[in-house]
Amino acid sequence: MKTDSTFVLEDNRLPKDSNQPVSDKFAFFEHVLIQPDFEQIKISSKVNVETGSFIPTLDATIYIEKDTKVWMTLQAFVITVARGIATPEGIKGQDKTSKTYIDSDFDYLNNLLNVNFIDYKSLEKILMGRTFVKINDSQFILTRNAQGFKMASRVNQKIVTDEKTREYKITLQYDKNYDLLAVNLKDVLTPDELEVSYSNWEEIKGIRLPKSVKIIIKGSKSSQILLENTKFDFSRMDTPYSVPSSYKKIEIQ
Repeated sequence: MKTDSTFVLEDNRLPKDSNQPVSDKFAFFEHVLIQPDFEQIKISSKVNVETGSFIPTLDATIYIEKDTKVWMTLQAFVITVARGIATPEGIKGQDKTSKTYIDSDFDYLNNLLNVNFIDYKSLEKILMGRTFVKINDSQFILTRNAQGFKMASRVNQKIVTDEKTREYKITLQYDKNYDLLAVNLKDVLTPDELEVSYSNWEEIKGIRLPKSVKIIIKGSKSSQILLENTKFDFSRMDTPYSVPSSYKKIEIQ
């Protein structure tokens, strides 16, 4: 799927909903658009999924090789229940409890999140807490408040893919030190809305990483995913992935 210097707040007493202009926009963009320098990272997480049906807390291992793959395994009560891998070409995943698997492009993930712009790179950025939507000075308004910085689209952001065109109102909130705190995308023509928030940031080997990632999906499908990252490791690891011949493929509609 294809898709078309440090700044210090002058007044820490600014109210949360204040919209004060930012004088040094270059410093802001320099910080929030720069990508972390790493080769690979292993993230140990606790995953809570709310869909209206009971799903136990899952133990997850997420392994990212920059620009190459995101590999994940999920366990419940020390038993592996699912495994998946994403590459720039698409997504593969298997559910060991139902003995089914998927092999899809990124339409699968976009359908899950009620959006149309997720590709491999944006998935990597979501997991790492980096700005995963396009922002620029001409189409967004940058202001500051007591939390830090706010970016809000001044015009609806049109995202065109091979399948569909959608328009979003987009708001992003950053901390005073440029950590991403929240992203909200609202489809202007449907009830669909996506919120991704980050908290409990830590610096590990020179890289800022969020320990809590919350994804809230609203609209035609509603659910919530909470990742509580408990450990970060920068060593390389094996990422086995194969599908037993007895598994049944699920066709993505």
